[in-house]
Formats: sequence, structure tokens, C-alpha cells
Amino acid sequence: MLKLRTHIIFWLAVTVLLTVLFGNVFESYILSFYFVSMLLPVAVGTSYFFNYYLVPKFLLKQRYIRFTVYFLYLLIISTYLEMWVITGSFVLLADLNYRSLSPVVTNIFVLAIILYFIVFLKAFVLLVKRSFKMQDKSKVLEAEKNKMLKGFLTVRADRKQTNIPFDSIDYIESVGDYIKIVTDSDDPILSYERISHIIKKLPEHFLRIHRSFIVNGRKVDMFSKNDLNVNGTTLPISRTYKKRVNSKLTRRKK
Repeated sequence: MLKLRTHIIFWLAVTVLLTVLFGNVFESYILSFYFVSMLLPVAVGTSYFFNYYLVPKFLLKQRYIRFTVYFLYLLIISTYLEMWVITGSFVLLADLNYRSLSPVVTNIFVLAIILYFIVFLKAFVLLVKRSFKMQDKSKVLEAEKNKMLKGFLTVRADRKQTNIPFDSIDYIESVGDYIKIVTDSDDPILSYERISHIIKKLPEHFLRIHRSFIVNGRKVDMFSKNDLNVNGTTLPISRTYKKRVNSKLTRRKK
């Protein structure tokens, strides 16, 4: 939903910008808006084909020859469509009076520059978004690496800091205002921490399966859609986490 809203805001901004730009050409913002409405589908189609097909499928995969060939095809097709926009302007906005059209509107070269400015503006926006996503992924991977290097979970239990090796943990249960950490030793460890906070301290192979349970995915003996077994203990999988848990455990088993 957020992604759709972002796209809508971007193209609304482009529409306003072009309407103002061509407003001085037509000496009428209404005529300018009509012209932009005819040009916009060409801009949208060209932009999405370039940024969501050509770039990821060819340019980012270093298939430069195919990218160049298809880009030339796109350039020819978009130029052809721009000529139809000019023809539409001639018929609908100028009442078949060619002289009443500004040279800016009838200049295919100028329209091509405007069109590809929009295309590359969209590409720049996507590049910035990808850069932020890569930074976020890098931070997540770094945090995961630090957890694994650490090798243990630190909690406060019995009024002291306790280090519990990740590999020794079977599952963690939320009980009221404290958590119970069940390990492969005899006695569970109790700590006054929230389960939503403790999951952030655990490596990726620990899975939240229920509002009250986190399990060590490496110790799951068997599982179904509704529950799983960890060292002889059966735990429920809630509807909220069912799809993600089953997907991760199925991939891990393969």
C-alpha cells in the first residue's frame, strides 16, 4: 500500500511540474494539463519498462549488448508515441491549426529530452531507495554476524548477568511478566524480560512461532502446520506466524 502511494505521489508531482512547464507554452494551464494528460501515459510506460524491466533484467546482470539493443527499441517506440501525442495536440488542442501550436510542443527532440528526464529521474529515485535498502541489509547482516560471534544470550537471572550458549537453548516461553528459557540442562532459566525484546538478541535460526514461544529452529525434530516438536516437547504455532515458520522450517529441512 505504501509502495503504491509513493508511485502515485511521484506521478502527481510530475503532472503538476509538466503542467506548470507547458503552461507558459500554451498560455493556458488547462490546455497544458490536457497536453500533459496525453504525454503522461507515454512517460509512465517508458519509465516502468526501462526501470523495472531493462535495468534489473539486463543492465544489473551485466548483459550490456541486449540492454543497448532493447533500449534503442524503446527509444524508437517512445519517439513514435510522442509523434502521436503531437498529432493529438494538433487535432484536439489546436483545432487543426498547426501554427497555433508552439514549436516546443511540436519539437520531437524537446519532448524526447523531457520524457527521458522523467525516466532517469525515476531511475535516480529508485537508485537512492536501493542504496538505503542495501545499507539496511548490511546493518542486519552485521548485527547477525555479531550475534553469532558472541555465541551466547545474555540475560539477567537470579540478580546476576547470565550467559546462555545459543546452541543449548531449546525454546523460550513468555509466562506473565517474565520469560522461561528452556535449555538442554535440567533447570529452566527465569528472567524478567519481554519476549519481543529477547528475539532481537537471538540469531536468525531462532523463530517466533507464537505470542508466547520462540524456538531454536536447529532443534526442531518434526513440525506440522499447527505445531512442532522440540526435544520431545510439542509447542503450538499460531496463525500469525504459521506461514513464515512453515516456510523457514521447510527450506531448512531441504
